[in-house]
Amino acid sequence: MLANLDDASPETIRQFLTRYDGMLFTDRLRGEWLKKLGKEQQWSMFLDVYPQYQLQDPSIACYAVEANAEFNVENTLEAGKSLWLKAKEQPSNCNHLFDKMQRAKVLTEEDLIARFRLALSENRIALAKGIANRSNASDAVLLKQIDAVNANPQKAITKRTISLKTPFGKELYLYVLNQMAKTSSSQALSAFKTIDNLFNAEQKSYFYGRLALHAAQRHELEAYQWFRLAENTVLSHDQMEWFARTTLRQMHWPHLLDVIAMMPAEQAEEATWRYWKARALKAQNQMLEANSLFSMLSTERHFYGWLAQEELEASLRAQPVEFVPTEAEVELFAKSDVVQRAEALQRLDLRWEAKLEWALATDNLSDEQLIAAAEYAARKKWFDLAVLTADKTKETHNFQLRYPTPYRNLMQSAAKEQGLDEAWVYGIIRQESRFMHYAKSGVGASGLMQVMPATAKWVAGKVGWTDYHHGMLHDLDTNISLGTYYMRYTADMFDGQETMATAAYNAGPSRAKKWMGNVPLEGAIYAETIPFSETRNYVKKVMANAHLYSPRLGLTNMSLKKRLGEIPAKFSAVVQPISTMNE
Repeated sequence: MLANLDDASPETIRQFLTRYDGMLFTDRLRGEWLKKLGKEQQWSMFLDVYPQYQLQDPSIACYAVEANAEFNVENTLEAGKSLWLKAKEQPSNCNHLFDKMQRAKVLTEEDLIARFRLALSENRIALAKGIANRSNASDAVLLKQIDAVNANPQKAITKRTISLKTPFGKELYLYVLNQMAKTSSSQALSAFKTIDNLFNAEQKSYFYGRLALHAAQRHELEAYQWFRLAENTVLSHDQMEWFARTTLRQMHWPHLLDVIAMMPAEQAEEATWRYWKARALKAQNQMLEANSLFSMLSTERHFYGWLAQEELEASLRAQPVEFVPTEAEVELFAKSDVVQRAEALQRLDLRWEAKLEWALATDNLSDEQLIAAAEYAARKKWFDLAVLTADKTKETHNFQLRYPTPYRNLMQSAAKEQGLDEAWVYGIIRQESRFMHYAKSGVGASGLMQVMPATAKWVAGKVGWTDYHHGMLHDLDTNISLGTYYMRYTADMFDGQETMATAAYNAGPSRAKKWMGNVPLEGAIYAETIPFSETRNYVKKVMANAHLYSPRLGLTNMSLKKRLGEIPAKFSAVVQPISTMNE
């Protein structure tokens, strides 16, 4: 039908969509039809079809605003503002909408400058030039300056090549300072102070907010004061997080409470900040409010939920009663047409397509139905889907499905050989590959333990595997042997400190060392203040995994806080440089 869309009548397309309603490809077809209708400006039919469209596509969203505007729906063009204020290029048809908005004066000069700033903040130079072109204040000189600045930001500062007479010129200068601040706070600050009198209060605050963000991610102590100087601009979600992490890193609890109070309500309600607010209140001896927050968090099944449980001194082995689905419940799920399609796609080795069908099959299910679905996936040895599905439950859980233990003999043997905690090994693998031995990352890491080719080659040389070749990485035994050897290596490098070793496994040993503090840090604080979001989330998930796996494997249990441990001060650790590691 997609191939014949241009020739098909509206009635034929409607019949097809009705016949195959609920199938994965139907909304894609509906979306392509909407694009065709929008391009042809068949607005009445577009608005008739649009309410059934479930996916998200900015091209179609732009057409929808145009369609409503055609029928004079009140304030319709204003709705296009949310599509305009994006840091990335929008589909080409959106420019037609933006032209209309500009002619109607819905898009103002301030809106142009706001998006110009957004585009530059994401280094989208071509987009920034296109936005500047829309302004009457723009000229050929500015466009040339944008290109020159992108080619050599440092020269723009030293040679004063940017005109600061227009708002666009000032934003371009702020962009250069932001680029400089990514590597040197002192240089950026020095350059700004020579001309700061030319900027208004909001622009000054914007500069200090960007300076503070980059400094905070390098754990510079001055970051807190620079965030305080950003009071006249709206800080992004990321900036507010790093404002809080700066105070957390210094364990300045009153300041942390102040920053969390500044957060938008939705952000302050995130588990991370509810937990650290409770910890800050506890440090201030405000136990009633602290315990109230800990109590609510302790019912949630994640890293901070487990830590909250421990703050309340709940039993380490306390687990909710697990739901076990009946055979009838599993069979009912298995009989669904969409599940049958997913299974057929798995047999054809079309895993991506199978996962899309699986997502459709498990959408809007109750906790009990999700657990039945996870049980079905586990029986098929689709461990990634089993874990993914079991993880989605809200109140009723099954931790055997969330934390499966396949390949137990191999894991026990490898953990014993390397002297590792088997729960930690399982914690790493659950996060790395969800137990799918064919897993391969975008950067080339492979197998159960997602070992990088260079790391595998280095380990193979260390253990004397003269016949090793890259194809062996997908062999279960080989992959586990290589991965656990590297785990042992990172653990030894950090005197058995699993939190740091986990960070090193993901981001490399030198980075894990770089993120240490000048004073000893609680393991949870070290984890929360890791600059890389991927590694930060990875460490928290792996350590929580290990905490849950320990009783599942019949091992000696310990609190998550104890497992996270204390991170020694930076200058007490020595890391051997290895150029071929995961960094």
